[in-house]
Amino acid sequence: MNKSELIVAMAEAADISKSAAGRALDGMTEAVADALKKGDTVTVIGFGTFLIKQRAARSGRNPRTGEAIEIAASKTPTFKAGKALKDAVK
Repeated sequence: MNKSELIVAMAEAADISKSAAGRALDGMTEAVADALKKGDTVTVIGFGTFLIKQRAARSGRNPRTGEAIEIAASKTPTFKAGKALKDAVK
């Protein structure tokens, strides 16, 4: 399912227009991104939790040359599915 298909499904489920569903989806994704930028977690009960995980600096190898390189520490967004979502896809 892509974004436009999700918007259609949201519009049908909530009995709203596609444009309103699109604005709602964009608002939700912006709100989640803003919260994660601030270092907060976003929990939607029954669906899951969006959070930021820290990746430590580490050494690796350049696959082309085999040369050792240092990979910088970084933050990565992750999603942990909630129990209701896990149960729904069994």
